[in-house]
Amino acid sequence: MIVGRLRVELTLPGNRCLKGKRRVIKSLMERVRREFNVAIAEVARQDSRQHAVLGIAAVANERAHVDAVLTAVVRRLAVDEEAVLGDYEVEMG
Repeated sequence: MIVGRLRVELTLPGNRCLKGKRRVIKSLMERVRREFNVAIAEVARQDSRQHAVLGIAAVANERAHVDAVLTAVVRRLAVDEEAVLGDYEVEMG
């Protein structure tokens, strides 16, 4: 069993309140969860209005499949209209 972990930093330009941030992040996480069948959660910077850190995990029997799923998630986040993708890191185990 291969477990892949992805940590992404997002910026929410123009967001002015935590309520607005929660709306954007909740919607984004639901879309990613539904589209890629991954586990996803906000793991840091919960009190920041314009920044979020998401943790994403994928599990499969083959490393190539996990890598493909996490790469597709990064590509999806890179084109999101409400959040700007910053740094990200992938770990496999």
